[in-house]
Amino acid sequence: MLRFSRTMDKMLATFTASFEAIDVRSREMLRRIDPSRLFERPSASERLYAVASVGECVLRSAAAVEQTFLGITRRLWDDPFEWTLPEKLSTKELINEYLDEVAATTANGLAFIASDEELSKQLPSPETLRPIFDIMLDTISQAEHYQGRAAAILDIIEPTQLFRR
Repeated sequence: MLRFSRTMDKMLATFTASFEAIDVRSREMLRRIDPSRLFERPSASERLYAVASVGECVLRSAAAVEQTFLGITRRLWDDPFEWTLPEKLSTKELINEYLDEVAATTANGLAFIASDEELSKQLPSPETLRPIFDIMLDTISQAEHYQGRAAAILDIIEPTQLFRR
């Protein structure tokens, strides 16, 4: 898991905590789902719109984070779609290993950003120059969107009270 230092600025600490929470939620969903249902899609009678599976959404969430931090640190903005296919990462164990890799990439990326001031630095994101702050905020939004979809699908196929209070 990611941990931030006591000297880290507030915005950077908030981003660090947000990415850690994304990782924790993905692992919790994986822990709760029956392995045989990881890539199950709800039947037409159980859903209102076309959906993916819990496994696919967890992978897309993690891939969004990986893409951002590879972009920030290496200027590699390629979508990790090919190496995150369900055919390649077909079990909970393999997905957890991938989440470990994403957590390490995230930690390296956050270490690359030394202070809140650096969050305003412009980077050539895939198509335009954008501040790191904006890129990271968009990534959190995208990753959480996929997690929300995963949680909704999980609730349909295997009601677990996952995020209910």
